[in-house]
Amino acid sequence: MNLLLAPFRGLVDFFQALARIHRIVPWLVAYVFLLPLPEILSATGNDYYIYLTNRILIFILLSVGLNIVKGFCGQVTVGHIGLYAIGAVTSSLLAINYGWPFWAAMPAAVVVTGLAGIIIGLPSVRLEGAYLALATLGLGESVRIMIAVTPALGSSTGIMLIPPPQVGSFVFDDFQKYYYLVMTAAMIGIYLSFSILRSATGRAFMAIREDVIAASVHGINVPANKLLAFVISALYAGAAGALFAHMPPGFIHHNNFTIIEMVTLLLMVVMGGIGHIWGGVIGAIIVYIIYDNTLEFYHIQPLTFGLIMVLLVVFMPQGIGGVIDRYLVTKRFVKLREEKSDGAA
Repeated sequence: MNLLLAPFRGLVDFFQALARIHRIVPWLVAYVFLLPLPEILSATGNDYYIYLTNRILIFILLSVGLNIVKGFCGQVTVGHIGLYAIGAVTSSLLAINYGWPFWAAMPAAVVVTGLAGIIIGLPSVRLEGAYLALATLGLGESVRIMIAVTPALGSSTGIMLIPPPQVGSFVFDDFQKYYYLVMTAAMIGIYLSFSILRSATGRAFMAIREDVIAASVHGINVPANKLLAFVISALYAGAAGALFAHMPPGFIHHNNFTIIEMVTLLLMVVMGGIGHIWGGVIGAIIVYIIYDNTLEFYHIQPLTFGLIMVLLVVFMPQGIGGVIDRYLVTKRFVKLREEKSDGAA
């Protein structure tokens, strides 16, 4: 385990050193490092790897959003994929039926998904545990079934010829160009998630996660904060859905929003560590690669993912984020011990 964590430790130390200069510096450095990735992947002669990277980035945005309501606030929701579908369908229909450009259709889709988050969140704030999970699961499947049986929403044929984003004469009409759009969106989403976590709102979310009664006694408006977590999570899902819909070849189908997609998303959060942002990002990368490589065995995918989730809960309950936390805490104590030893000498 120490050998596997060695490269990660060096990376953590590097970015911590950059953060001492200014909080935004490591983000800018990471963004610059990620810019040449499409060129590196295209050198393999297979554009599918770039497409896979784009899908991973979209799922990172989804998992970061889900982590806000599940990891920060402790709400057991399994209907996030339904919000993702609402964002995708809304942006697609606005672009196709009304000629809206992506830069108008996407914000509108995010707003609509946020309103859907309010509708879901209002009754859900009174539910806990398995009851909340069942209610949100029903919502996710209801959205998918509605899309599947409504011709105006694509029905069994799906929605085709969704126009790609465009800036002047520059069109994001291939996977390599689209990478820069989804990578930027994912970086912004992760940064905002950290900002929320450090804010008073994030601390209120975590207090609710730890103990609802204690949070309420200390003056935190529990229903309002639970609802806010649902809405913020829905905004992330709406943005991810719109990005997915407009990604070449511009086609979505109700089978893109099945329960297996939701299980995949949940596994990303669990593997990464519930409440750990960077762990969720790493979990999204690992799980989506596993998901993509098991597509031909789709009939056993639920069993495979369920088994992985059980093994994670048993052997690594805190996920990858827990491993990261242990490293950071150990490093801090070792440093304090060394400083104490130097002082005593």
